[in-house]
Amino acid sequence: MQFCDRCGSMMHTEGDTWVCRSCGNEEARDSQAEAAMSVQDGQQDDGAPDVADATQDSAETMQEPCPAEDCDSDQAYYEMMPKPGGSYEVRLFTCVECGHKWRES
Repeated sequence: MQFCDRCGSMMHTEGDTWVCRSCGNEEARDSQAEAAMSVQDGQQDDGAPDVADATQDSAETMQEPCPAEDCDSDQAYYEMMPKPGGSYEVRLFTCVECGHKWRES
């Protein structure tokens, strides 16, 4: 893959020349440099993202009533997690007794 020295866009080959479709810059192709370029087929699958679990590595609990209908517990593990986009954090709870999970609203 070759990038344009003028505008940074990806260049395409046309015969013996690399051509930038954005700004029109042209550069001669170098067979030795192209032979050194690596090619990678496909994409890597890193699997599903980790799901937050407030019980992992946490011994801290706080008084927070469980919202599950059949649970009378008032203790929950908690964990602070950043919201997507990093604007603020949200507190995630897991009931100590029944394992029900919820977030602070």
